Amino acid sequence: MGSVGFPVTRTSRLLVAPSSPTPQETLWLSVIDRVAGLRHLVRSLHVFDGAAAASRGEGGEQPAKTLREALGKALVDYYPFAGRFVADEEGEVRVACTGEGAWFVEAVAACSLEEVKHLDHPMLIPKEELLPEPAPDVDPLDMPLMIQVTEFTCGGFVVGLISVHTIADGLGAGQFINAVADYARGLPKPRVPPVWARDLIPDPPKMPAPPPRLELLDLRYFTVDYSPEHIAKVKSRFFESTGQRCSAFDVCVAQTWQARTRALRLEDDEDAARPVHVCFFANTRHLLPSVTAVGFYGNCFYPVAATRGAGEVARADVVEVVRAIRDAKVRLAADFALWAAGGFELDPYELTFTYDTLFVSDWTRLGFLEADYGWGTPANVVPFSYHPFMAVAVIGAPPVPKAGARIMTMCVEERHLPEFQEQMNAFAAGNQ
Repeated sequence: MGSVGFPVTRTSRLLVAPSSPTPQETLWLSVIDRVAGLRHLVRSLHVFDGAAAASRGEGGEQPAKTLREALGKALVDYYPFAGRFVADEEGEVRVACTGEGAWFVEAVAACSLEEVKHLDHPMLIPKEELLPEPAPDVDPLDMPLMIQVTEFTCGGFVVGLISVHTIADGLGAGQFINAVADYARGLPKPRVPPVWARDLIPDPPKMPAPPPRLELLDLRYFTVDYSPEHIAKVKSRFFESTGQRCSAFDVCVAQTWQARTRALRLEDDEDAARPVHVCFFANTRHLLPSVTAVGFYGNCFYPVAATRGAGEVARADVVEVVRAIRDAKVRLAADFALWAAGGFELDPYELTFTYDTLFVSDWTRLGFLEADYGWGTPANVVPFSYHPFMAVAVIGAPPVPKAGARIMTMCVEERHLPEFQEQMNAFAAGNQ
């Protein structure tokens, strides 16, 4: 069934295998890949309006056909994506490189992208219609990759992408998608050759840890855009106060953490000392000991956390909250090295999911915004990186041509939503 007024019809469903023979082997995953919390589906929509090709007088090729053929070529280089996850006798997950292929769905929408605002929020087509339905007889968590290409009447299209985090982190998934795009534009090979080499990841002694506590939260969605001028103003204030520079990411994290803490109203006397946390995942490829880390597409990150008293976060000038984020980032190299040497009593990758912790995911530097299949780069990328046990904020970009940052959140329950919205909107308006 399609959405009311804007039906989407799936016209083809098939497995796309590598376009030439690939190794038949079973590959080990790294200790980070095997973190239990990463065995989940990452969903996103990538909106291409086709304007770049139209302006060049091109567009004769059909997007779905072009992407399907390019995917087959990319799966030769990235052949583990064409395999299946399997577990050995001890329950350890590996990748069986069977060459069976990735699931590929083609669809058409009976409207233009303009009619649905290029999937700007709030979306006028449910995401379920633009993301691929699972392949029959295969557990979705056993299939590394599923794609749906939906063509619109205007010549634009949407790529609905579902991948399993176990095989690649955000940078790795972005690298793979850009390899597909390279082939789609006629390049003879990907610009970045892939590197499996999971042995590059340290393998410290396994630390005993209780199973993660998963308390289901009734979280509500809210999104807001920060203008480049607003972000620049906070960055300037931080520089004037500290003599140091900070990033747009630092500003977005700090303001979201502060707004959320204020909304939870934990700054009252009895709760002011109660710790609140923010956690994000920093790329650690530059900390690996080998130059062959270039092209590595597995999970290669470290959880970076900042903890402060609720009252301190709620009442501080935002510059001080940015400083807390920066201080946590400074510890990255030392903490990663300590973990690699087995120097922690508790495994930092075994995260605690409670309502006092905000998790932040940054989608602005993963490569998705640069992917060009021949129709130009995407006008909009919509991530769905949410889980009912995690209070999450995703930092992305607003639809073209709007500049700045878009913060998409599912991080507060209904009772805290009005105050959170008020705080975030006040930041966006420059009133805080």
